[in-house]
Amino acid sequence: MAINVARYELNGNIGWGVVADGGLTPLVGTYETTGDFIRDGREEARSIAASGTENNIPLDHVTLLSPVTQNQQYVCQGTNYVSHLVESGIDPEQQTFNMIFRKASSCIAPPNTDVIRPAHVKLLDYELELGLIFGRKIDGPVEVTWDNLADYVAALVVNNDISARDVQLPQWQFYKGKSYRTFGPTGPWLTLIDQGDVEHIPELRLQLFVNGKSRQDALADDLFFQPPETLTELSGVQDFAEGDLLATGTPGGVAMQAPKSKLLMFISKLIPEAKKWEIFINKNVSNPDFLKPDDVIQSRIATADCSLDLGTQTNKIVQG
Repeated sequence: MAINVARYELNGNIGWGVVADGGLTPLVGTYETTGDFIRDGREEARSIAASGTENNIPLDHVTLLSPVTQNQQYVCQGTNYVSHLVESGIDPEQQTFNMIFRKASSCIAPPNTDVIRPAHVKLLDYELELGLIFGRKIDGPVEVTWDNLADYVAALVVNNDISARDVQLPQWQFYKGKSYRTFGPTGPWLTLIDQGDVEHIPELRLQLFVNGKSRQDALADDLFFQPPETLTELSGVQDFAEGDLLATGTPGGVAMQAPKSKLLMFISKLIPEAKKWEIFINKNVSNPDFLKPDDVIQSRIATADCSLDLGTQTNKIVQG
């Protein structure tokens, strides 16, 4: 059964605790990193969850930290929801490969952090994503299926892949445009899963609001490359450690939209690269959907019955 475990700070001390009934029950063990907790702390967390939470500390008495520590790898999938493929101008039937990229781990931030918009960035965008937390070391090819997914995925987490589109696209800099500090709010907690929870992953609903207005709303069932397929592919490429984070892509509804007209898309291919991106930036500066200072994002992922409840994060945009 799924349980929620947060990493928190109280009176200068950092610890982990089981979240239930509006409060948090601290773990006794000390786990410096997410990997340490995943390796050595999960059994303690499940034992505490089973024994009750009468000694809860109210959640508003602690400061929630990112449950993914910055030593962990932060790997991402791009254009991985059918709805996002369409709004990006990509025909889903022509999607033949899984787009993988990295974000700097230093951009991983607490769930309710202020997101700093760098002074030179005008086109700041949001991307709500379902994060998978690796549960075991992978150092060679493995075959991951829905039937053994929990052997490799220990937990689920809310992640927001904040993006500076005017850096990412004109400079062809996915890594740079998505890696500024605070560009990876993560949490509020890890939702530890077992194999019995796996069948509910496609039922997770991703919802993002900006200033109370709905921008993204989709089920994880809309994922183009589902987790077993992606983990199998990535295991043939690179190593992973316990606690590493894989962000699985964002649904449709981001601020940046591809030109609706095929004629415009064709004409853009005839324009010199630098001029094309100058037009792109100037046109989108007036798009009110891009994030501005004082905007507030709320992001939530849960199933309808809350059998999997990854929680809600709130982030205010501030000018850097």
